[in-house]
Amino acid sequence: MIPARLAATRLPNKPLADIHGEPMIVHVWRRAVEADLGPVLVAVAEPELAEAIRAVGGEAVLTRPDHPSGSDRIFEALETFDADRRFDAVINIQGDLPTIAPQAVRAALAPLADPTAGDPPVDIGTIVAEIVREEEKTEPSVVKAVVAFTRGGGAQPPMGRALYFTRATAPSGAGPLYHHIGLYAFRREALARFVRLPQGVLEKRERLEQLRALENGMRIDAARVDTVPLGVDTPADLERARALLAGTR
Repeated sequence: MIPARLAATRLPNKPLADIHGEPMIVHVWRRAVEADLGPVLVAVAEPELAEAIRAVGGEAVLTRPDHPSGSDRIFEALETFDADRRFDAVINIQGDLPTIAPQAVRAALAPLADPTAGDPPVDIGTIVAEIVREEEKTEPSVVKAVVAFTRGGGAQPPMGRALYFTRATAPSGAGPLYHHIGLYAFRREALARFVRLPQGVLEKRERLEQLRALENGMRIDAARVDTVPLGVDTPADLERARALLAGTR
C-alpha cells in the first residue's frame, strides 16, 4: 500500500510531479507491482491522485484528507479494500520513493516470514542500509537504526532486531552505522494496534513515528539491503530521480 497526498511544503503537488511523462506516484506504484508480493493499492487523500493511478490500470482508495500519518491512511484504506480480512500483512511504501528497488520491498517483508526470529514474534519489518558517506553519519536528517544482526544470509537478507532509531550518531564504538529506510511491513493486527496508540515521549523528541511502536513494546526487525533509495523532497531531488529513471517505464 502506498499512502499519498498532495500537501507538501518543499515540493507542492509532489506525487503528481512529472517523471518522463508519468506522475511520480505512478513510478512508485510500478516498483511495488514489480515486487510481485500481492495486490498494490494506493491510499490517496485527493481524487486527482486516484485518477492518476486508475489511468494506468492501478487501484486506488480515497481516504480522509486529515490523517496525521501514512500509517493511519493505509489503515483506513485497508479496512475499506479488505473488509473480509483476506490479508494478514501489509507493506507501507512511501509515495516519494520512485527509485525503490523491488527486492528492497520484498526484503521488508522477510522479517515477518522468518521462522528463526524467536519470541516474541516480529510485529513490523523494515529495511536498513549501511551508511557509506562519512558526512551522513552525523547528519540529523539521516535516521540511524541500531540493529543487532543475528539472522539471515544465503537467500535471505541479513536480519536482526531493531533496538532504537535516532537522528543522532549511534551506536558508538567501532563498526558500521545503518541508515533507516522508511518502508514498513506490518502484521495486520500490529497496524491496527499501532494507529490507536498515543504519540510517545521519544517519538515526539526525535520526531520519529516508529519509536511509538518500540515505546509500547512492539517488536521491529530490520533486513539489510545494499542501497538507499532516493526520497524526493525538493526540486533537486526530482531532477535526480528523472536522471536515475531515464529510459525506464
